[in-house]
Amino acid sequence: MKSLQQLDREVYRAVVLGANGKELLVVANDRGLLLPCVDIPRDQRLAESLTRAMKTDWSCETICLFTPDAPSWAGRTSEVRYQVMECSDKTHDPRTKWVLVSSLLPNDFANVADYAAVFQSVVECLAHVGGEALGPFARIGWLEQLQEWVEEVVTPLGFHLSGSFRQLNASPCFSLIRFATNGPAVWFKAVGEPNLREFPITLTMAELFPKYVPSILDSRTAWNGWLAQEVEGISLAETLALQDWRRAASALAEMQIESIAHGPRLRQCGARDLRIAALSNLLDPFLDAIGHLVAQQMKVPPQVLTGKELLSVGEQILDALSSFLDLGIPDGLGHLDLNPGNIIVSTDGCAFLDWAEGYVGPPFLSFQYLLEHARRMVGADACFEDQLTALYTRPWREVLSADHIAEALRLAPILAVFAYAAGTGLWANPDGVRDQKTAGFLRSLTRRLTREASLVMSRSPRCVC
Repeated sequence: MKSLQQLDREVYRAVVLGANGKELLVVANDRGLLLPCVDIPRDQRLAESLTRAMKTDWSCETICLFTPDAPSWAGRTSEVRYQVMECSDKTHDPRTKWVLVSSLLPNDFANVADYAAVFQSVVECLAHVGGEALGPFARIGWLEQLQEWVEEVVTPLGFHLSGSFRQLNASPCFSLIRFATNGPAVWFKAVGEPNLREFPITLTMAELFPKYVPSILDSRTAWNGWLAQEVEGISLAETLALQDWRRAASALAEMQIESIAHGPRLRQCGARDLRIAALSNLLDPFLDAIGHLVAQQMKVPPQVLTGKELLSVGEQILDALSSFLDLGIPDGLGHLDLNPGNIIVSTDGCAFLDWAEGYVGPPFLSFQYLLEHARRMVGADACFEDQLTALYTRPWREVLSADHIAEALRLAPILAVFAYAAGTGLWANPDGVRDQKTAGFLRSLTRRLTREASLVMSRSPRCVC
């Protein structure tokens, strides 16, 4: 039986390529060639953990390219994980050596699955150099091309790259890298499906609301990527200081009020349409899909929801949507993934990041997400929540009456859960709902909806004094 410490970590074998993909870094022993192996924490940024481990354990500077599909050829070693990497310089540990890929044979390796992994990885890396069928970041040499572009962008600003960088996310179509310069650091981010909308949303946000997002220095449409200057400050996930959370709440409201006039532009650039009418149209198909997922639940507890309970939840959501519509609250910019890690605060302001889940609709729902994260970090603290609410609602009092604000806050919990559960579209993705983890997550959200439905009528309007 694995220990808890073992369950918290996972082992990867690194397919490290060099010399334009013609060389492979290997470890030689009496049984045959081995791939460098690293042990990294589970559920952390894979690229950052792997590159750090390769540097620490094998003295090798690398970048991640992609994770090959192992189960089809790994046989009994299906639990083995591989990562295709490129060596960014020729330094390496004395225990390792470079060998020509073209000279390798299956019986050269201690484990034949390693040879299969190497063969598949090289084919995938090199077969589409021109067409980039896998994606732009699966190619050998893409980092050098990226660095040349970054240098071109920052040089007119009086900066230059210092040579230091951190790769945080990596896949053929996604990338997140922080580059150090002799001035402020810059971040390169690129996105692919299903988050392609983040590219146009980010550029539009930088144009419309430069005060609340990082400054975009340049963009590359071919990569769906952009270069942004690092925002000075601290992540809200790293602070419990009341003044930081109050700044975030106040800035969120101010940005949303500014966004009211730009709803059509934001929807056009890819923000999800979660206006009340759109949410109402999602209700029946969402509950129908959830009904099928609930019927498939095998594990008890938690208790299986009945059809009658789902029907009651639907009626409560519909009533809440109708009541919210009657308030006449203007649609504004929202963020379905507004967590503390996506918020940078400083004495000069507040910046909101990662807009793949940006939407146009009831703005108060985003504050509800922020409030929920505050509860998780701080605990149940009525005074803390009241102060956050007061700071968030203060700018809105220039737009709405105190009674309408209070009623919107009363309805926000159930609508926030429904908007997240239905608006992200997970329930409508056949591949997603077949995944047990995703199906369980959607059932969990539905149970949360039932709890909020039972509370919505008894909850008193929140004081916004």
